[in-house]
Amino acid sequence: MNNQEYTIRNANANEFEEIGKLMVLVYSQLEGFPKESEQPNYYKMLANIGDLTTNPETELLVAVSSDNKIVGGVVYFGDMQYYGSGGIATKEKNTSGFRLLAVDPITRDQGIGKLLINDCIQKAKNKKQHQLIIHSTKAMQTAWKMYERLGFKRFEDLDFMQGELPVFGFRLLF
Repeated sequence: MNNQEYTIRNANANEFEEIGKLMVLVYSQLEGFPKESEQPNYYKMLANIGDLTTNPETELLVAVSSDNKIVGGVVYFGDMQYYGSGGIATKEKNTSGFRLLAVDPITRDQGIGKLLINDCIQKAKNKKQHQLIIHSTKAMQTAWKMYERLGFKRFEDLDFMQGELPVFGFRLLF
C-alpha cells in the first residue's frame, strides 16, 4: 500500500461496523493497554463507534486510501459535553476534542494518524475554538509523541484514572 494517497472524510453509516472492528483490533493489540476482558464496556464502545455520531457536533472521521480501503479513524467532538472522558475535559468551553484514534497496523508510518489529527485541528479552528483536547495512555507512546510533534502540550489538570488505568491529558492552544 505504499505510494497511496489518503482522503479524510466523514464515515458513512454503512462503514461504522468496519471501523468499529478496526478500533477493536488496534486497541486490543496495544501492549500495556487493558484487554477486552478487563474493560468490556470500553471495547463495546469501540465496536459500536458509529453510535457516538448520534451526539450533536460529533463526527467519525475516516482515512480512506485511493483504492477505497478504510485505513484509519478518529472521533471529533465539536462540543466537549459529549467527549465522554473522566476528569474536567467535558466541562471545558470554547474547546473541541478528539478520541479513539486508530490506524490499521498494515498502513502505519504513512502519516495517516497525522492526517486525521490535522483534520480535527482544522475543524476546531474553523469553529473558532480556543483549544483542542486529547487524552492518551502510556501504552500509546507512538501517538503521544505524534501529538507533541504537532504542538500538543501535557496538562496535568486534564489527567484522570479510568479504573486502574492512568489517562493523560493534552491541549493544543490556538
